[in-house]
Amino acid sequence: MWAKVVANKFLRKVLGSNNIVADFPNSSETMFEPEESSGASSSGQASRISSGKHIADHDQGKHKIFVGSWNVGGVAPPDDLNMEDWLCTHTDPADIYVLGFQEVVPLNAGNIVLGFENRKICCRWNSLIREALNNSISKHVHEEDKVGESYKVHPFKNHSIPSLDKISNNFPHHFDCITSKQMVGIFITVWVRNDLLPHIQHPSVSCLGCGIMGCLGNKGSVSVRFCLHETSFCFVCSHLASGGKEGDENNRNSNAAEILSRTRFSRGPLRNLPRKILDHDQVIWLGDLNYRIYLPHTTTRSLVQKKEWNTLLERDQLKVELMEGHVFQGWREGMIEFAPTYKYYQNSQVYYGCDKKRKGEKKRAPAWCDRIIWFGEGLKQKEYSRGESRLSDHRPVRAIFVSEIEAPSNPRRLGRFNCLKDHLEECFNEKVPCNVRTSFYSE
Repeated sequence: MWAKVVANKFLRKVLGSNNIVADFPNSSETMFEPEESSGASSSGQASRISSGKHIADHDQGKHKIFVGSWNVGGVAPPDDLNMEDWLCTHTDPADIYVLGFQEVVPLNAGNIVLGFENRKICCRWNSLIREALNNSISKHVHEEDKVGESYKVHPFKNHSIPSLDKISNNFPHHFDCITSKQMVGIFITVWVRNDLLPHIQHPSVSCLGCGIMGCLGNKGSVSVRFCLHETSFCFVCSHLASGGKEGDENNRNSNAAEILSRTRFSRGPLRNLPRKILDHDQVIWLGDLNYRIYLPHTTTRSLVQKKEWNTLLERDQLKVELMEGHVFQGWREGMIEFAPTYKYYQNSQVYYGCDKKRKGEKKRAPAWCDRIIWFGEGLKQKEYSRGESRLSDHRPVRAIFVSEIEAPSNPRRLGRFNCLKDHLEECFNEKVPCNVRTSFYSE
């Protein structure tokens, strides 16, 4: 008990550190915050940002959100890793990309106990994501350079950013990272279309370890909160307890309940922002939830070979636990029409334990360990599928949502956003250095 108490006190401090990397770093909790009236409430109770009390009238806006999760098994990404298969950037780009990873570093004793953030590996992932999301821009810039030098955009290796108006008009799909955070093997990074940046407010991160001794970060969650216009969003990237034995699902249920009850965000400058996960308007949970299938291994393998997804899903642990109300009450998940994402031989399409040439291996039945679920009103899922990268023993999953949000129609508030945009442009044109900024590119 003594060891657990000491570890809890120490690790909550370390795991909850505010060491966040973003394209627009800041020392305050608010990223792009409009002026508030002096008569605003300062109550400590969390209130929904989209409440009608905050605005006299509103417009309904829709934004496309891409959410992806991938357990990369501690494998560092090669420089030529093709991210486009997973991100689908060439079809119909989203407005917001939220990408969560598990096991970005090997879960060995040193990484788990010390819990240091590996900036190099996170920068490598962010560099690949940046290149994939802005790939069409890069090609366009090279073409413009050949024609003339009217203006240049260097989104990859330069910290300066051109006029927001030029980006909006000429490069509507330029993306910047608003927050990026790692806790041991869990890593979440959020990218937003450039013209939406002035409307992003109150970004905040909360880390919770619930692994070894109930507090280490080998299992747990990294959650991100922000507001877009008048709607509050929360994204929870988690890695829950593993194990394929009977009763192990209870450990996963316990992890999820602990994350929901213990995760806390800052109340904000006016102390009126939602603090708990479920207090937000729209919540999306992604990650390696590790739920397995209630069937013998041989039966599971046989049904997978026949692609009998519906039969398998009837015995899927997460589906069963949801229906019986043991976990995630009120949450929803889209229709699964893809093969189980776990567990493969690395660089192979063969599930682990199915290669008869390899004897003495531990049997691991296929399962849908990697999932994306959501909570709240205003979210409609348009796609739920998986990628086919063979980098690790998991396949990445993705979900595309259309989010209905409340956008302010008050011209005075929009005028404040424009003033802030002009101020940002002036700062970037002057190339003001920022000591907090960390490059996304490995040396």
